[in-house]
Order: sequence, then C-alpha cells, then structure tokens
Amino acid sequence: MSHIIDYYSRFDEWGRLDREPLEFIVNMHFINKYLPQEGHLLDNGAGPGKYAMKLAQEGYRISISVLTPALVAFAREQAKNLQLESSFTGFHVQNATDLHELADNSFDASLMLGPMYHLQKKDERLAAVQELYRVTKEEGIVFVAFQSRTRMLFNSLQNPGHWKPNHTMEGIEAFLSSSSFTHDEPGRFTGVYYYGVEEIQPFMESNGFSTIELIGSTSIGGLLDANAQEYWKEQGEEAYQRVISMMIQTAADPSILGLSSHLLYIGRKNKIN
Repeated sequence: MSHIIDYYSRFDEWGRLDREPLEFIVNMHFINKYLPQEGHLLDNGAGPGKYAMKLAQEGYRISISVLTPALVAFAREQAKNLQLESSFTGFHVQNATDLHELADNSFDASLMLGPMYHLQKKDERLAAVQELYRVTKEEGIVFVAFQSRTRMLFNSLQNPGHWKPNHTMEGIEAFLSSSSFTHDEPGRFTGVYYYGVEEIQPFMESNGFSTIELIGSTSIGGLLDANAQEYWKEQGEEAYQRVISMMIQTAADPSILGLSSHLLYIGRKNKIN
C-alpha cells in the first residue's frame, strides 16, 4: 500500500475534481437523491474530503477514513477552514480493508469512492466491501465507486504512450485477461483493478447488498476533449447546465455505462435475518 500513499501524498485530488467537475456533480446528484434526510455518514477512502465537506455543509455528521495520512491532515484542515469541525465525528487513518476503529452498524449511509479500484487482489476487494457492510446500519445506503474496464481499453488505444505497458498489444491483452493495470513509469497513476460493468452488481449483491442503481459518474461526458468541453461552456450558462442535465439523465443508460471513467454503485444493506 506504500505506493498508494506515496502517490496520493503528492497528487492534487481536490484540484482534479475541480478541473474535472462532471464526476463530482453527477455523483452528488445521485448521492443527494438517495441519502436519508439526516444522519451519520462514513466517507471511506475520502481522499481530501471534497464530498465530505459538501455533505457536512448540507447538515450531515461525517466520519472520514483514509489510507494516506497527508490526506487526513488536509481534510481536517479543510473542515477547520470551512468552520465545519463540529460536523465531523472522526478523522481516521485506516485501510479500507480493516476499519478497526469503527464499530458495527454505526452509519446511516456510507461512501466508498476510491478504494475498490486501488485493490488489485481479490481478497482485499472482498475485505473492503465486507468492512463496508459491517459498519453500515441495516438498510443503510452505500455508494461505491468502480472504474470501467471498457473505458480503460478505450484510453489505452487512444493514448497508448500515456498508459504503458498498454502501448503494445501484448500489454493490452494482458490487461484484458487480468483486469489489472500497473503503470510502467514510476510515479504515474497507481495500480488499478478495472471492473466489467456486468461484474459490479453480482459482486455487491453476493456481499449483502441490494442494488438500487448503477450509474456512470461522467456518463458520455468523459469522452469529450478539452475543445468540446470549452465549446459547450462558451454557449452560455443556461446551455451548459442543459448539457450537465443531459449527462445526469443518461448516467444510468446501460448502453453507455462502460464509457464512463468512473461508475457509482448505489445499494442498500440487506436486513440481517
């Protein structure tokens, strides 16, 4: 896990979500759609805490859990700067596979918007989703992010030099066989496990959740290059907001799910019989 800590200690994830706002906007639309009106939330793998801060501003109590100590410190400072400290019940440095500082059935809803695609080993992915199940209350809502294997294939073919070893067909074939990718160049994006769209619902349901919805966090918008994005912004605020609305409306379209860079699974913890 040291490579993940090293990467995120240097990478500006808060800035990424500002520079690429569609993912955050779409995710927040669906998070707000399904969250209870009030309650205690877990942001597990919270990164710098951008979602947590927004939800705290909306009146929720939040506990943050992150693997990278620098990000926990950043989130704590953000809460202080935004005068939201009283909304936070904890800032924990923890691996998503072992949430030992958190009690069973503690949270009305839980977010896990990063860990699942950084866990390349099957037993680690199972442990993470089982821990999410353990700490969420019965019938609590969960929001879990995955990255799409189809979109990574598209990225590799379109920008091969950016995704070594997927700049060769041998590399791409190995990726499609394993669903795992580790960049050849040190310091680039960390090792990732990419899911097929068809895998996500069975995986979550086999671990105690009932599916509510699966959406593409960027929908087809993630395919737009900088020139296309700028064009639609230049059409004016009203037109651009209509583009955003269209992205939200098409986010659950099964024909385009695989093209979204990130996928958001929304489910409910099953009642314990």
